[in-house]
Amino acid sequence: MNDTAPALNIMDGMAEGRVVATREALSFWGGVDPATGRVIDIHHPLCGECITGAVLMMPSSRGSCSGSGVLLDLALTGRAPAALIFCEAEDVLTLGALVAAEMFGRPLPVVRLRPDIFSSLSQAKSVRIETNAIVADNQAIPLLPPAASALSLTDADRSMLEGGEGVAVAQAMRILTAMAAQQGAVSLVDVTQGHIDGCIYASPANLIFAERMAELGARVRVPTTMNAISVDRANWRLQGVPEAFGDPAARLADAYVRMGCRPTFTCSPYLLDSAPGIGEAIGWAESNAVIFANSVLGARTAKHPDFLDLCIALTGRAPLSGVYLDENRRAARILDVELPDRRNDAFWPLIGYLAGKASPDRIPLLRGLAAGNPSHDDLKALCAAFGTTSAAPMLHVEGVTPEACGAEHPDADGRAITRADMAAAWSMLNEGPEEVELVAIGSPHASLAECHALADAFAGRRRRPEVMVIVTAGRDVIAAAEADGALARLRDSGIQVLPDLCWCSISEPVFPPGTRAVMTNSGKYAHYGPGLSGRAVRFGSLADCVEAAVSGRVPTALPNWL
Repeated sequence: MNDTAPALNIMDGMAEGRVVATREALSFWGGVDPATGRVIDIHHPLCGECITGAVLMMPSSRGSCSGSGVLLDLALTGRAPAALIFCEAEDVLTLGALVAAEMFGRPLPVVRLRPDIFSSLSQAKSVRIETNAIVADNQAIPLLPPAASALSLTDADRSMLEGGEGVAVAQAMRILTAMAAQQGAVSLVDVTQGHIDGCIYASPANLIFAERMAELGARVRVPTTMNAISVDRANWRLQGVPEAFGDPAARLADAYVRMGCRPTFTCSPYLLDSAPGIGEAIGWAESNAVIFANSVLGARTAKHPDFLDLCIALTGRAPLSGVYLDENRRAARILDVELPDRRNDAFWPLIGYLAGKASPDRIPLLRGLAAGNPSHDDLKALCAAFGTTSAAPMLHVEGVTPEACGAEHPDADGRAITRADMAAAWSMLNEGPEEVELVAIGSPHASLAECHALADAFAGRRRRPEVMVIVTAGRDVIAAAEADGALARLRDSGIQVLPDLCWCSISEPVFPPGTRAVMTNSGKYAHYGPGLSGRAVRFGSLADCVEAAVSGRVPTALPNWL
């Protein structure tokens, strides 16, 4: 890829529209409503803006791998932007545009501009993308095709591409090689396992894609787990979920199971016995899982978009690019973090959230945290919150994560995260009322240790009758909690534990309709929750969540450690 060119054509197409520009990356999933094309991320500068028909300009995307499904749905329903213009490498939305063109004949131009050209063009009121130029304010900027692909394929790769292993595998290989070429990969790499994020019913497009691939005879060739889905697969009708939503959501899960995926239905696949080891090349989607796998486990996976995750599972191959390569796993930013005394578990997601904001487009090394002795659950919370505010697929924590020693790039710059930064972020994530009607635990899915900690914190007390407490967890964790008595203790306190779903996919009536405000210990859900649920969300520690459950109130004051 010629990154010094003023303008590169990533996905072909012609378009014209008003410019909607932002300097802050946006996650389409949780950030854009596919039913209206409006930005719903309350923390984003474009909140409330309709992007339908616009030329959307932003540095890159961030957040969820499911953004590709949202973009595909927008393209299929006529609500998509007219074009996407980035100034950094971007995979998630590009993949959505690729699938729209490749499988559904809906071209959506994607262009990458040199940063100075991007900055200048973002001031224009409208832009026209032609075959060989971008035109704005009566000026034409030459639009160059990407450099010719140098992708080298094995005989087995070519056989799959040419249909030797069926139509579905050939389709998957076409998408995979096109994505590899635009990433500048020179070859593909074998992966040992996959994790599917596209099984969440983010939009009807996810179902259309999965059922089409299943009808073509697709079968995964490497062990492949599945992310949380959008319904409790066995109980959604009993829970009152409308057929219009429950049926397609269940059909989507069933389509992936028919293709040979393991029905784990968890967004925390690193808690399973099949979790990968250090140096293992895998093909995972789901942003929090990717960041944890790379950062904490030392495995290797790009943040693969929805749809590409299945293509990788069907072929057992992934583009050898990005953080699959040693040189791309180094830290380009050093973040010195102030470690407050008497901090509680809310510190870790708060730091993840701030680290993402301080390093939105590059891998950071966090210094100053080793003395805090973070547990795996602390790191889980940190990685998930980081993924909401950064596009980077991993981070390093000095003295904690396996590749942190010597991770700094020679040209890495430095920043600080201070207690004042923490206090400001805490206040921003706590703009809701003191009274809450719902406590949300398990984003990402709760671990067995977290289930024990919650039961211990309740210590036999029951929730206030008008405050619901719902925990989401994977089936394996729920089975283990049932076996050791933790589940019974939680139920005795009036706590509901749900399988299959996660907080970012729960909808009414499983999400209690009378809720006005939610309390959570998840930095990820504190960010996405207002846009996804339409409710105010409060953030705090596990102890704060328990206090909210038994009293119905959340203090507005900063915690003592801030």
